Amino acid sequence: MRQHLQQISQATSIGRHAVVIMDGAGWHTNDTALCFDNITLVRLPAYSPELYPVEQIWQWLRQNELANKCFDGYEDIVNSCCDAWNSFISDLDRVKTMCMREWIDLGG
Repeated sequence: MRQHLQQISQATSIGRHAVVIMDGAGWHTNDTALCFDNITLVRLPAYSPELYPVEQIWQWLRQNELANKCFDGYEDIVNSCCDAWNSFISDLDRVKTMCMREWIDLGG
């Protein structure tokens, strides 16, 4: 997690500040970002999947691409997940619809 935040910190322009929104996973702790002066962590409340678009993405992937399958091994699992992801992102309107929230205005 620290390596990921380090990449975000380095990619954030001087004079700018990054806000990283995280769920309640055990490794998503507030002290993770203490060493970065240009990152603030915002933790989502528990049991609020409507605030976390990736929950809808996981559901779509399971229902449309990954359900009711038997895998031949690790490589088959990885390849199936990659194929599922590529199928999901192939439709930009689907991505926008599932990841956008009308009540969020990012000014652009």
